[in-house]
Amino acid sequence: MPGFGIKAQEKLLAAKVLVVGAGALGCSSIQYLAGAGVGTIGIVDSDLISESNLHRQLLYYPTDIGKKKTSIAAKRIKLQNEQIVVDEYPFAFNRKNALELIGAYDLVIDATDNFQTKYLINDATAILAKPMIFGAVTRYEGQLSVFNVGFQDLPANNYRQLFPIQPKEGETGSCEQMGVLGVLPGIIGTMQAAEAIKLITGIGEPLVGRLYNYHLLQGKGYELCIQTKQTMPAMSISEFMALVDEVDFNCENGIDAGNDIEKVDEMEDVEEINVAKFQTLRKHPDVFVLDVRESHEYPSINFSDLQIPMSELMSKITALPDKEICVICHQGIRSVYAAQQIQLQRGLKVYSLKGGLTAYFNQEPS
Repeated sequence: MPGFGIKAQEKLLAAKVLVVGAGALGCSSIQYLAGAGVGTIGIVDSDLISESNLHRQLLYYPTDIGKKKTSIAAKRIKLQNEQIVVDEYPFAFNRKNALELIGAYDLVIDATDNFQTKYLINDATAILAKPMIFGAVTRYEGQLSVFNVGFQDLPANNYRQLFPIQPKEGETGSCEQMGVLGVLPGIIGTMQAAEAIKLITGIGEPLVGRLYNYHLLQGKGYELCIQTKQTMPAMSISEFMALVDEVDFNCENGIDAGNDIEKVDEMEDVEEINVAKFQTLRKHPDVFVLDVRESHEYPSINFSDLQIPMSELMSKITALPDKEICVICHQGIRSVYAAQQIQLQRGLKVYSLKGGLTAYFNQEPS
């Protein structure tokens, strides 16, 4: 096609896209990203599949009820395109892991359905200067835009320029109260995938500085200009980490989106060790070093006993030996969650390398 050839396809293959939310928006966008040949797709979602999901989340079947969304979504799109890499993150997206997760990808698709997570994705992508493809649906109307991207003479803007203040609980109706026709998130999710493909390959004009509104019953769409003369500055990392995660209502499944965060916090504390102690422990024959980074992450190392990506840990956790386990990752965030899961499932003594490999390579090995 004019403007889209081998080079564009190679750009797709080299791209890494993180999809936050494997519900209705996410199911549609994930399928079209995989079909287009996006090389690495990350999927973040802590939910299990329920019967109420099936009419609009078409990656899932009745036989999948009760299973993890990330696991089934990854399985289905790998059947669709076995040449791509799919990273599974079957836990809640929160302030503790947002920067590390987003930092490993080129752009983020916001396929969530609650304000808390949308503002969280916006703030993290703004800090890291990563594109955020926003999508939202309710009843018969959907919205779409692209944030944190400059285009031609338009400066980058972010979600807070459109909606500066996060709504408080009770100020807006929930999806259960207002409803949504199942086909609508399929349309908007597909359009989010299209915006991702445009950004990756450089074709067309992304929805920068524009909020696209689609009304399903009328079959019409219109745009609102949200561009301002000035770019809204991103908050600092310290400001971001200092904010308190508020509990928000997850409309997709009628559960509290903060529940998974609370469950993790209630688990037994993991001992986080510094580089010096890690250097000592890893030489001990009764200590097993586990790397939970994804297979495509760098740098490569030669001092771990095994690499099980975080996306595969739960299915392979029984394969770990009956030893003390020291878990490592890039920045020491995923390793804490992995260590908690190992302690919970296996009852082993587990450590997490504080600061991860970033801390390790920034210090002189002892």
